[in-house]
Amino acid sequence: MRQAKVFLIAGEESGDQLGAGLMRALKAGIGDVAFEGVGGRAMEGEGLKSLFPLSDIAVMGITAVLARLPSIYRRGLEAVEAVVRFRPDVLVVIDSPEFTHAVARRVRRRLPDLPIVNYVSPSVWAWRPGRAPRMRAYIDHVLALKPFEPAAHSRLGGPPCTYVGHPLVEQLHELRPAPGERRPIADDPLTLLVLPGSRRSEISRLMEPFGAALALLQELAGRRFELLLPAVPHLVEDIRARAAGWTMRPTIVEGEQAKRAAFRRANAALAASGTVTLELALSGVPMVVAYKVSKLEEQLKHIIKVPSIVLANLILGENVVPERVQWDCTPEKLAGALLPLLGSSPERQRQIEAFGRLDRIMEAGGISTPSERAAGIVVAEIERAQRRSS
Repeated sequence: MRQAKVFLIAGEESGDQLGAGLMRALKAGIGDVAFEGVGGRAMEGEGLKSLFPLSDIAVMGITAVLARLPSIYRRGLEAVEAVVRFRPDVLVVIDSPEFTHAVARRVRRRLPDLPIVNYVSPSVWAWRPGRAPRMRAYIDHVLALKPFEPAAHSRLGGPPCTYVGHPLVEQLHELRPAPGERRPIADDPLTLLVLPGSRRSEISRLMEPFGAALALLQELAGRRFELLLPAVPHLVEDIRARAAGWTMRPTIVEGEQAKRAAFRRANAALAASGTVTLELALSGVPMVVAYKVSKLEEQLKHIIKVPSIVLANLILGENVVPERVQWDCTPEKLAGALLPLLGSSPERQRQIEAFGRLDRIMEAGGISTPSERAAGIVVAEIERAQRRSS
C-alpha cells in the first residue's frame, strides 16, 4: 500500500487514549502513514499535530455544552474543512458522538466516497435506538468495545459493527495482583477502595453519602480499614476538602500507576458508575455501585432501555453487582450492600466467580490487541474504498 493518510477526531481524553493506540497499531501495520486530526497529549505523542486543543470540545454536562455551543459548532466546521483539505484515505471518529458524528455527516456530504469508521459505538442499546439505522448514511463501520454491541446494531439496523475488544484487556497485568499483593479478606486492615467519580458533578453528589456510608460501615463491621481514594488531578483538592469531614479518613491516591496499585491491593470497593466498574471486575474486586444525577437528567430515565447501569453487569449478562441509584443511594443502603462483601459470603463469592468469566467473554489474552484489531479494520476499509474507485 502507498502512504496511507488517516484523519482522526477524538472528542475527549478517553478517546485520545484510544486514538493513540490506534495510531501505534497503524504505524506498526502499515509503516508509511500520515496523520492529521484532533486529539490530546496521547495522540500528539504519536505524531499528531492537533487542529485545535482537545479541551475546546471536551465538555461534559448539558449546561456546560449549551454554554459553549457556538464555539463547539465552529470547531466542528473547522474539522470538516480540514478533512476536505487533507483528502485522507479514511476518517476515524472516536467516541463523543454529539460532536464527531456531526462532523462525519458533513464530511459524507462533501466527500461521499471517503470511508468513515466510528471507534466506540454510541449506546444505541441503552437509549436513542433510532440513531443506529441513521448512522448507516454516514458511518461505514463501527468498532465496538463491548461484546454485545454488534448484535445490538444488527437488531436495530445499524452499520456493520465489529467487536474489537476493550482497551482494558491490554492492561490486565496492571490490574491483577501478584501473589501476596492483595491480603486475604480475613486479615486486618481490610483495604477498601472508594471511587466517587471523575467529574465534578459526580463527586458533588456522591462524596457526602459515601462518607456517611463508610462511617456506618465501620460501626457495623467492627474491624479496621485502609481506605484508598484514587482522584483525577483536577479534582484532588475538591475531593480532599470534601473528605476532610469524613469519620474515616481516606488516603488520596494520585496518578495512574498508584491507582492501579490500589486496585491490586483492594479487597472491596464502593464506586460511581462508569468504566471503573469494569476495571474493578477485571481486577477481581467485589463492589457496590452508586450513582446520582440532576433533577433534569432524572427526567430522561424513562427513555433509557438498559437492565443495569453497571458496565460489568451488562457484559456479564446478569446483575451480580448491586447498584444503588438516585433515591436508593443512601448511606444506610450503601453500607448494607457493602457489608456482605467484607467477608467470605455468598454475595462476595458470586461476584468473584462472575468476574472470572470476563476473560472468555471479552476475549482477553488473544493473540492480537484491541488496537491491532481496530487497525486491521481501518486498513480493510481503506483497501475496500481503493478497490471501489479503481
